[in-house]
This record gives sequence, structure tokens and C-alpha cells, in this order.
Amino acid sequence: MTQRKAIFITGGASGIGREVAKYFGARGWFVGLADLNAEGMRETAALLPAGASTSHMLDVRDSEQWKKALADFWTASGGRLDVLFNNAGIARAGPFAESTQEDNDLLIDINLRGVIRGAEAGFQYLSKTPNSCLLSTSSAAGIYGPSGIAVYGATKFGVRGLTEALDSEWAQHGIRAKTLMPSFIDTPLLDLVNKTSNQSARETVSAAGLEISPVSIVAEAAWEAVHNERLHTTVGKTAKRLAFLARFMPWLIRKQSRVTLGSVR
Repeated sequence: MTQRKAIFITGGASGIGREVAKYFGARGWFVGLADLNAEGMRETAALLPAGASTSHMLDVRDSEQWKKALADFWTASGGRLDVLFNNAGIARAGPFAESTQEDNDLLIDINLRGVIRGAEAGFQYLSKTPNSCLLSTSSAAGIYGPSGIAVYGATKFGVRGLTEALDSEWAQHGIRAKTLMPSFIDTPLLDLVNKTSNQSARETVSAAGLEISPVSIVAEAAWEAVHNERLHTTVGKTAKRLAFLARFMPWLIRKQSRVTLGSVR
């Protein structure tokens, strides 16, 4: 096993994945980028120190692709996997009654099943690396079920629940499990258009007077999550406020959600 620590990042071609790759790479880590966007991975790799990264074509829904990508990364990293960052995800917005089965299945397959496949494939490597960490991107939508993105929120609750269980189960193997729970982050996901309102998420968030945080703060939070004992790390003012309200005033979130949803219809 080499001395240089190693992180494997799904969704490494853009957004949060790219920023986390840059942050860890700048601190001397060997970085594995995994995505279906080859050009995006090349762009990310160009931002990292020379010779300090590998790229892997990966559909996170596919177990065999996971096995190959992690086996190749394990060899390239010198036999270590300090952090497996389950970050790849998609978003869909709109009232549940108007969502399609195709969209719902895709959300579940990528956002939840993809994380489970990563945990399945990653365990053997994480367990061979001392004090390793399975870090997964949940969301502020995993704190309290959000109207307008019901299935997306359900997948993020699933990631949260899986993480809590694995953090307990895998402690005996020296593996920690953590989540990042960001609110509205300035990534391409915010530019998706709501089929009902014909507005992008970015426009909806701005109209509601909520902040859109720079993606760099998620990279900083990822570093902190890996290096502290906190199970869930909220990122952004909205996520922190939501976590507080969900704990002490859930009735207020419920009331506000109904008012907001009613104003959209």
C-alpha cells in the first residue's frame, strides 16, 4: 500500500464531483474520476496535478462496471481506497401526480440503487484501507420530505438511511460512513426545467428568496466530513435551517410546504 491517500468520485465530470476532485487533488490525494461523460472527465483531469488521477467510464447502475472501475483504480492507486465518494445523481421536479414512471424509476436507479451498488463493490477495498470512509451525497431533501420533488427526496432519505446503517455495521471493519446534505448549490442540476411551471430550479429558488451556494463550499464540506466524526454534514444556510426546523418545528415546514405548493398550482 502506498502512502498517498486515494479518493474515487462518481459524477466526477462536473459540479460537486469536479470541485471535490480539485480540492482533494490539491492536497496530494490520488483521484479516481468516474462518469459517463468522457469529455467532462478529461476537463476535470486537466485541473488536477499531472499523474495524480485516473478516469473510469461508469454507469453507477451497473454492478459489473463498478467492479471493473474499482479494480482498475485499486491497481492505479497502489492498493488503497481511503474514500469512496458516491456522488453521481440526477434531479426531476414537479408534482408527484404528474411525474412519469420512467422518471421515477430513473431517480431511484441512479440516486439510490447506484449508491447501493457502490457500497457493494467498494466494501472489499474500503475494508483493506485503514480508517476509510464511504461518503455519499444525500441532500437537504433528505432532512424533511419536500413537496415538488417527492421521489428525489425519497431517494435522498434512502441514502441517509443506508449511511446510518452502514456506519454502524462497518465500524468493526474500520470503515466510516458519512453523508453530505447540501441545499441549493450552483451546479447544472439547477438549470433543469420544471415541466409544470416551465421554470428552472434556479429561477424557482431565486424567486423564493433562497440562497444558491457556490459549489466550492461542498468541496470544503466533503473534506471536513472525511476528517471529523459527524455522521451527516449539512451544507448551505437553507440546509442548516431546515435541519433545525425539522428537529424542533416540523409543523412549520409542513405548513410552509403546503402554502408554497398551492401558490405554484
